[in-house]
Amino acid sequence: MDCYIGIDVSKATLDVASLPDGERWTVTNDDQGLATLTPRLVALTPTLIVMEATGGFEMRAALTLAKVGLPIAVVNPRQVRDFAKAMGRLAKTDALDASVLADFAQRVRPEPRPLPDEAALLLESLLTRRRQIVEMLTAEKNRLGFARSPVKRDISQHIRWLEKRLRDVDGDLQDAVTASPLSHAKATLLRSVPGVGQVTTLTLLATLPELGQLSRHQIAALVGVAPMNRDSGTRRGKRLVWGGRAPVRAVLYMATLVGLKHNPVLRVFYARLRAAGKPFKVAATACMRKLLTILNAMLRHNQSWDPEHA
Repeated sequence: MDCYIGIDVSKATLDVASLPDGERWTVTNDDQGLATLTPRLVALTPTLIVMEATGGFEMRAALTLAKVGLPIAVVNPRQVRDFAKAMGRLAKTDALDASVLADFAQRVRPEPRPLPDEAALLLESLLTRRRQIVEMLTAEKNRLGFARSPVKRDISQHIRWLEKRLRDVDGDLQDAVTASPLSHAKATLLRSVPGVGQVTTLTLLATLPELGQLSRHQIAALVGVAPMNRDSGTRRGKRLVWGGRAPVRAVLYMATLVGLKHNPVLRVFYARLRAAGKPFKVAATACMRKLLTILNAMLRHNQSWDPEHA
């Protein structure tokens, strides 16, 4: 019989539930616990293992299990909670959540997606730190305009220190890409597209490992730039984008704005949409989707930028 596993992840423990046998057990969320869990799951030969994205606590377990060939799907917690409510399961404990995840795996069967490797995880952590430094810089610069001495002097010193840290992190990011031949090759392809800069490239490498492995429809839905129908009866609602990965959309938007000036394919496409009466947001989102489709195809075919093919 097919076996489905649900793993509820917390900082300290991993609560595991198995279907159809209904077994439950708990291990610690560390190397020792995973050393116990991994051979037990390998012996069960599960059809699918599902765990929720929990802000990073799930990555060690997911990567460890994926390395031994087990099928892993890391899913959106909101999707699982909606599933539990639909099934009438309103109580919530770690053990119950693990059972819900196993049931979710058996009934919904989400498709396992590629997990980021160690190089991508390093890039993601550095990018997160870069965003934090940029946010602090923005806040300090805003404060500088209203500060009085000696606070103004202190803020200026902090700004200079943050700018130095930003340069250091940018250097670390470049070193991380250069150290991985695969990441360096992908980065070279992505950077060949007009409008795609370093931050966009690094964000795509770190937070979108599926790029180049999915169809254009799948990758657009995953990122959250695919229009969703909102029709009911005779009513035809506006198509809206929904969900997806916000960090990827943010850098795609900025790359698209640059591309509208410097990328001939996007520029012509945008002009055609605007001439047809499309509002700016609709046209810009369509250009984001087109840029994502181009990048996806380039990585899939290992081909650098070519306006004719694009």
